[in-house]
This record gives sequence, structure tokens and C-alpha cells, in this order.
Amino acid sequence: MPQQESRVKKLLLNARVNLIFYFLTLILSFFSRKIFLDTLGADFVGLTGMLQNLLGFLNLAELGIYTAIGYVLYKPLFEHDEIKISEIVSVLGYLYKWVGFIILGAGIVLACFLPLIFPNTEFEMGIIFFAYFSFLASSLIGYFANYKQTLLGADQKNYVVTAYFQTATIVKTLIQMASAYYTGSYYLWVAIELTFGIIYSFILNWKINQVYPWLRSEVRLGKQLFKKYPEVMKYTKQLFVHKIGGLVQYQAAPILIYSFVSLKMVTYYGNYSIVIDKVQTLINSLFTGIEAGIGNLIAEGNQIKIEKVFWEINSVRYYIAGFVIFLIYHLVNPFVFLWLGEEYILSNTVVVIILLNTYLRISNGYNASFLFGYGLFYDTWAPLTEAAINIVIAIVCGSIWGLSGVLLGNVISFLLIVCIWKPFFLYWKGFKKRSTSYWFNILKYLAILAVSWYSFILIDKNFITVSPNQNYKSLIFYAVILGGFWFLLMRPQKKEQKRIQLMLSELAVGDTVLTTSGFYGVIIDITDEDVIVEFGNNKNCRIPMQKAAISAVEKPEDVTE
Repeated sequence: MPQQESRVKKLLLNARVNLIFYFLTLILSFFSRKIFLDTLGADFVGLTGMLQNLLGFLNLAELGIYTAIGYVLYKPLFEHDEIKISEIVSVLGYLYKWVGFIILGAGIVLACFLPLIFPNTEFEMGIIFFAYFSFLASSLIGYFANYKQTLLGADQKNYVVTAYFQTATIVKTLIQMASAYYTGSYYLWVAIELTFGIIYSFILNWKINQVYPWLRSEVRLGKQLFKKYPEVMKYTKQLFVHKIGGLVQYQAAPILIYSFVSLKMVTYYGNYSIVIDKVQTLINSLFTGIEAGIGNLIAEGNQIKIEKVFWEINSVRYYIAGFVIFLIYHLVNPFVFLWLGEEYILSNTVVVIILLNTYLRISNGYNASFLFGYGLFYDTWAPLTEAAINIVIAIVCGSIWGLSGVLLGNVISFLLIVCIWKPFFLYWKGFKKRSTSYWFNILKYLAILAVSWYSFILIDKNFITVSPNQNYKSLIFYAVILGGFWFLLMRPQKKEQKRIQLMLSELAVGDTVLTTSGFYGVIIDITDEDVIVEFGNNKNCRIPMQKAAISAVEKPEDVTE
């Protein structure tokens, strides 16, 4: 019980800190984007985004060590084994030192190709090289100096990282806005970015020493200790392949958009990505620390509690995903129109594809957390297949339909691997049971979403007359109306869903049930997922079925009364 209370306490603290900084940075991020586009230009904003995405591919050298170490830390943290924790962090420091050298070497080699990557840009190569090596230096700080923050993540203390990182980001952005507005200097803007990366590193390490005064991590001992923890390399090899799939999903899109459309379109797509990312950040801030909490929960080994938490998280995320996509679909284009201007608005087809991808990521966001909690990294074919599907579809469709085609690669590959394969794999190897009930519940969630969407479309056409394009006041008023109607539409369905969950949780032998097919029977046996129901009076017709197939229950005492 103390461990559970500690986990919940840390989860709430993470959520609170993330929400505070989310709202502090929300308006600032949109305002600063507007300032940077007006003073530095869409091409420069697109250039910096491209350089950071190129360097993102170099982070493939990290191999998944961060996640592997985080997983290995769950048990010693649960047992408060300070010696073992210090040794594991020392191993991480040793491995990250070599990763840093590899990224440095690869970064120098990649720099030789920058003139070929940007052959027809309006910028001189001096600013391109200066920005590139500044971003590279910022990335290397994470490997040589900030590796200890892995411990904060595994210990559900991300709020420490969030507080210092976001504070540094706010101050940095304000100074960059002032420099862009008054000087318009590209060099100064990039120099400020690098300077605050260095300052943040010093502050973070000082705070880690305060939180863990007993931590004695020594990089020089990492080589000897590395042999003591062979599981780190085992999981790293598996996670390295998973990292490939993740990098292709997140880093390839801007590069492919630049290849098939233009550098300016990278910026236009980036504007929508900022809006989507801010919404996802808000959602993730509510769930911050859950991943480490899941790892600790699985370490306890209570299977019933694990599955209960799994469905609590999934039901909440599917509900949130539907609500969020519903709002964004109706508000994102009016917001971009008011924020940046009509020329920055993307086509409705592109918006739909972006939102479909966003819905899939929000609703399926925590299946991977349970897989990692169980140490199920060995389906290494999955991320490679996901990356291959993404690239092939993006290239073929991008050459035909441009931006829409590139984004289709993300959607289709994520749907096939993450939304279909991963839940099946989790049930098969983690929960060790059939995944039929999972798909039944997902179809139920999607049906509820479809009914709610269709209902609101009818309401919107016939009753809502407010235009969100007039000003920010009308946009906010329209958003409030949308949110209110969505709440009214979904509330009865959520109540019914809770009633059914309560009914199924109270099933007992001897209950009379009505199935969704219209048959009456009596329960004679129960397992976690299934029941055996006896139909008729001859006691020869006994059929196993899933609990989800029961629509109504009558207790024996109810019949007696």
C-alpha cells in the first residue's frame, strides 16, 4: 500500500507541474512562432526545423539505451537498492559517452553533405553550418552531461526535469523573441539556443545531486560494471530496432515534405504540428509518470490490478482522443487563419490525415508502456516493417499527391503495426490471454465516437450559427459550444459504459443472464474474461462465452423477491 500511495502521489505531482508549465508556455509558443515567422521568415523557421530533424536521425546511435536503462532501474528503485542504482547509472554514463563520440563523428561527416542537401537556399552556408553545429552541440550535452536524468524518469520524478527545462525554455524564448524583433539576426537567435542548452545542463545536474545525494555514478567504472548487467545490452539491441521505427515516424516527414514539395511547406506543416503537439502535450501532462508507474506496477506482479489499470487508461484515452480530434477538426483552420493568416491554411484533406494520425497516437499511446513494462522488446521485425511501410507509401504517394501522400505513410504504417499488432502482442505475451475482448471494447468505443460525431454534425448544421473565423472571441465562444454539446452527447454513453462495467465485475455463479444475441441462461463457472453459461432445462447445453457478450443480469435473490 505505501508503494501504491507513493506512485499515485508522484503521478499527481508530475501532472500538476506539467499542467502549470503547459499553460505558461502555450500562449508564448504561438506568439513566438508568429514573431519568428514575421521577423526571420518562413524559410529560416523551416531551415532550423530541417536541421534538427537531420540531427534527429543521428540520435539513432543512442540505440534505445535510455529506455533499456529505465526498464532495468524499475526493480532496484522499487527495492530502494541505492548501490545497484548507482552502478546502473554509471553504466549509462559509460555507454552514453561512447554514443556521444559516435554522434559527433557522424555529425561531422553529415556536415560535409549540407551543401548538397540545401543546394538552392537563399541562406549563405555560414549560417547553415553555424546553426547545424550549434544544434549538434546541444544534442551532445544530453549524452556527456545530462544522462542522469534517466533516473528521474524511472523514479516518476519527471516534474524535476519539467520545472527546470520549461523555465529555461520560457526565458530562452523571450530573449530570442526580443533578439529577432530588434535585430533580426539569425546568428544571435541560434547562439541563444546553444547558450541556454549549456545553462540548463548545469542547473539540472545540480538539482539531481540534491534529489539523490547518495548517488555515486562514476563513468570510468562503467566498463567493468557493464559486464555485471548483461540485460542492458540485451534490451538495448531489441530497443535499437524499435528506435528506428520511431525515428522514421517522427523525423522523416519534414525531410520527405521538403523533397516532394518545398522548404516553405515544411513550415506550413510545422505550424499545424505545433497546434497538435500542444494539445498532445496537454494530454500527456495528465498522464506524465504513468509509464514508470506501469513498470513499477508490473514489477509487483498483480495481474488483476495490471489489467484493471490498462483498461482504465485506455478508456480514458479513447474518450479524450475523440473529444480532442472533434474540437481540433472544427477549430484548427479558423485558429491558423486568425493566428498567421489565410495563406498558411492547409487543405481539408491534409487536415483530416493529420487528425487521423493524431487520433491513433492519442488513443494507442500507452500500449507501448505496458509492453516495455513487461520487457517485450523482441518483436524487432515490427518497427522495421513499420518504417518500410511508412517510407514506401510516403515516397510513392508523395510523388503523386504531395503533402497528403507523404502523411499517408505515417497513418497506414502506424495503424497496421502499433494499433493492430502491438495490442495482440501485449495480450499474447504479456497478459497471456486472447485479445478478443480488446477488439470488442475498441469497436464499442469507435461506435460511440461515430454516433456522437454524426449527432453533432446534425446539430451543427441546424442550430449553431456562430462563425469562428471572425476573431479570437468568436473562436473561443464556438469552442465552448462545441465542448458543451460533446459533453451532453457523451455523458449518457459514459454512464451506460460504467453501468455495464460494474455489472460484469459483479457476475457470480448462479446469475441468470441475457446475452447480446437474445438468449437466456445461467452462469455455472467464471474466469477472468469468460463465463460458462447453461442454456435450457436439460443441462446439456453449456457454452463458454466472453463476459462482454452479456447485456443484462438477474441475481437469484431478485428472482426470489
